[in-house]
Amino acid sequence: MKIILTHEVSGLGAAGDVVDVKDGYARNYLIPRKFAIRWTKGGEKDVEQIRRARKIHEIQTIEQANQVKAQLEGVKVRLAVRAGDAGRLFGSVTQADIASAIKAAGGPEVDKRRIEVASAIKTLGAHATSVRLHPEVAATVNIEVVAA
Repeated sequence: MKIILTHEVSGLGAAGDVVDVKDGYARNYLIPRKFAIRWTKGGEKDVEQIRRARKIHEIQTIEQANQVKAQLEGVKVRLAVRAGDAGRLFGSVTQADIASAIKAAGGPEVDKRRIEVASAIKTLGAHATSVRLHPEVAATVNIEVVAA
C-alpha cells in the first residue's frame, strides 16, 4: 500500500515521504495512530505542505545540530518522580517527561518523538537517553531520576 507519512517513523522515513508498506502495517498501525495517510493524487498537495512545515521545524545543518548537541550534553537533567521504598517507580518515565525535564533544566526545546530510550526507565538513578537531532547527529543526555 502506498502511504504518505505525516510524522517521522524510525526505519521508514520522515514526514512527507511517500513509501510502500504492507497493507496490514498501514491499516492497523500507521493510519490509526495518525503517522500516515493513504496516498491519493490529491494527497500530493499535502506532501508539499508537510515538507514545507518539516523544513521550518527541523535543524537544517550539521553545524546547528552540533550546537544543539553541545547544549544538550552540557545540561544536568534531574527528574523527580513518585517511587516506592525499593526505588521502583510508580509507572515509568516517558519521552514527554524527559522533554519537559530538559526544557526545565535550561536546555533547548526537544521534540519528544526524537528522544530514544533504550529500555523503559522504571528505577531511580542515572539513565542515558539519545536524542536524534539530525540524521547524522545524535546527542546523549544523562538523566538523574530522583524520588519526589
